[in-house]
Amino acid sequence: MTPQDVITQLQLELAQQEQKIKQLEYENNRLTLLNKRVNEQLSATLDRTGLCLWEQHIPTGNLTIFNQQWGHLLGFTREELPAHIDSWKNNLHPEDKNWVIQAFDNHVAGKAETYHAVHRMIHKDGSVSWVSDRGRIVEYDIDGKPLRIMGTHIDVTKEKRYEEDLAKRAHRDQLTHLLNRNALIEVFEQGRKANPPHKGALCFIDLDGFKMINDRLGHRYGDSILIHVADHICQVCEQVFSTTDSAQSQHHYVARFGGDEFVILAHSNNVELLTTMAKTLLSHYQHPIELEGETIKIGLSIGISLFDELDHFSNVCEQADKAMYSIKKDGKHNFLFW
Repeated sequence: MTPQDVITQLQLELAQQEQKIKQLEYENNRLTLLNKRVNEQLSATLDRTGLCLWEQHIPTGNLTIFNQQWGHLLGFTREELPAHIDSWKNNLHPEDKNWVIQAFDNHVAGKAETYHAVHRMIHKDGSVSWVSDRGRIVEYDIDGKPLRIMGTHIDVTKEKRYEEDLAKRAHRDQLTHLLNRNALIEVFEQGRKANPPHKGALCFIDLDGFKMINDRLGHRYGDSILIHVADHICQVCEQVFSTTDSAQSQHHYVARFGGDEFVILAHSNNVELLTTMAKTLLSHYQHPIELEGETIKIGLSIGISLFDELDHFSNVCEQADKAMYSIKKDGKHNFLFW
């Protein structure tokens, strides 16, 4: 082969290599563009859903968020919150931190098939965000050790607040925000199961003269009276039951059973203390009061029943109710122990 033939052969091979390089560059550009479009489609699909896709490189702890900026859900910038597992751990709610980390570690250690936790995190502004985390290991190294874990992270704060609001509505009187009948019964039954032995008093309160005022001034004004009385009962209970040295008697609950009926559940059978509470409640309405530009006269008929762990709520409530009606028959605006 002549030198010219060698040169020609080399030129041919060089041209072929250049062609292959161009093809590889073309394919690389095509795949890069395709990857960009897939990411754009993913981001568009997940936009405003509150859901983000994450990946953690387990040996280093480094995190990658594919469709959002790292830290965005908690109000941080990437500079303020490094994309690392430690940053995630540090922003877990203190009450959830231990069990959430344990659930994550259990999956990495092979003790659980997946990682799933609905928990709280601390936002940059100090508020609490609820999130639902899911993840599973997607790659192992040549020694069979976990290498990468991928998962989803979705903000469920609105859903949680809605659930809490429903629960509150189910246990609270909508006008006064006191406990309702079902909630008070639940508290009573929980007390029967608790230690030390359950004992205390149930105070049944009915307003005197409320119907007449409600008919004369209207239901809106009647609602204002009920709110006023509810606030007064709560203030007096807080004042009276916080003055005792007995830790048990500090617990008390105020409920509205509907209409103009209020109930106090006190974890105290101290007759002197309960008498002080009743007299303090009555003294406020001994004379007419001013409310929203009107001068009105109302009273309280109070029946009190003491109980212990052997008593059922229905019986205790009936006894307090009968004591209250005895007051109604004997002149009203007073109190009586069953």
